[in-house]
Amino acid sequence: MAWTTFPYRETSYAYPGKALEKNWQRLHGGDCEPFPADTQVQEAWRHYHAGDFALAVEAGLACGLSGYNVANKAAVVYASYLETDDAVKRRLLLEAAQRGEEQQHRTPEDVNGWYLHAFALGRYSQSISVAKALAEGLGGKIKHSLNKTLELAPRHADARVALGAYHAEVIDKVGALVGGLTYGAKKDTGKDLLESALQLNPESAIARIEYANALVMMFGRSKMKEAERLYQEAAACQPMDAMERLDVEAAKAELAE
Repeated sequence: MAWTTFPYRETSYAYPGKALEKNWQRLHGGDCEPFPADTQVQEAWRHYHAGDFALAVEAGLACGLSGYNVANKAAVVYASYLETDDAVKRRLLLEAAQRGEEQQHRTPEDVNGWYLHAFALGRYSQSISVAKALAEGLGGKIKHSLNKTLELAPRHADARVALGAYHAEVIDKVGALVGGLTYGAKKDTGKDLLESALQLNPESAIARIEYANALVMMFGRSKMKEAERLYQEAAACQPMDAMERLDVEAAKAELAE
């Protein structure tokens, strides 16, 4: 397949040599991914952070199970932001979710085997409509993987963002009563998860974007001003890599509409 090129090339998104490890904590403050000992996996992450998503997937898969996290994250970010063909997007997301399931069986203590499974299924659900995904039982799988992520890594900010967004999207689609009774979705829980994610990873643009979206989905127009403030903060964030740049540009585009 032909991969769409990342449009915001910046030399600062390349992390040659020891620069990757030096900046690792900042780059992975949201997902708690440990710095890899394998130099080939390190190189795959360099491709990912630079926006070379096709190379990141290829290099990650070449490393076997130890490279699944970088391959899966690259595939999901690429599919979410840059792929324009819906069929290709869904294929990439389902393949990443399937690799996540493999990790859950073979390396169940790998935190991001659980998180990235949920991340991939969540984006896939959005691509087919959240209502359809709930009807197909994907909501339970997503929630289970996110809860397992937080059981293994309570300070996993990105899992808190995703689980907060889950509560909001369920309530938005089926209402607070059915959402609470059937799916365990609650407004206060969603809000608390997103608030805590921002406290854990205060430089995150995507946490602000998802928080803003969730506030409007759960509370309506009464939270519109707060949502706009969060989008403005997201647009003002300083991106450290390709994914963060895509988040910032998405916030800017939303404010421009």
